[in-house]
Amino acid sequence: MNKWKTLKSEYIHKSPFGNIRKDHCKLPNGIVIDDYYVNEYSDWVNAVVITKENKIVLVEQYRNAGEGFFLEVPAGKREGNETHEEGLIREVKEETGYTSLSKPILLGEFMVNPATQNNVVKTYLIQDAFKRYDQYLDDTEDIKVKLYEFDRFGDYILTNKIKTQLFTVNAYLLAKNFILEKQQQ
Repeated sequence: MNKWKTLKSEYIHKSPFGNIRKDHCKLPNGIVIDDYYVNEYSDWVNAVVITKENKIVLVEQYRNAGEGFFLEVPAGKREGNETHEEGLIREVKEETGYTSLSKPILLGEFMVNPATQNNVVKTYLIQDAFKRYDQYLDDTEDIKVKLYEFDRFGDYILTNKIKTQLFTVNAYLLAKNFILEKQQQ
């Protein structure tokens, strides 16, 4: 297999939330695609946050494209010159008011959707979390913090008892696997 060749790129839209780029691409077989759209986003971070009482800290918020309320792990993007870890800690603090004295553990880094997006999501585990702050939300955010038993949360996912998204499912499974492996050592 060979890579595609980008012949030309132009921006259709730019905003603080992300850009839309239109590429003209030549495939290895010679076919030219004149309108291949790429969504450019900042890298995202998210975390499974677990309290000392073994509760998972989640956020519930309205998602316009999904036309409903979704239960999710805290997440966001880096700002300025923040490292991924710094952006994560800030996002968790702002969205939930939770923090931890333990350093976040990187569980994985994945392309979000390499067919149409250029960013990655880095998933972390934060253990021994405790509530220390009030939420500090942007004007466009309306977030409720919800706590669930960590060990039971997978059942809620598998039985569709909650409305969530793929990033939360992936993060939960990565965290559960990490914790099980650690317990077996």
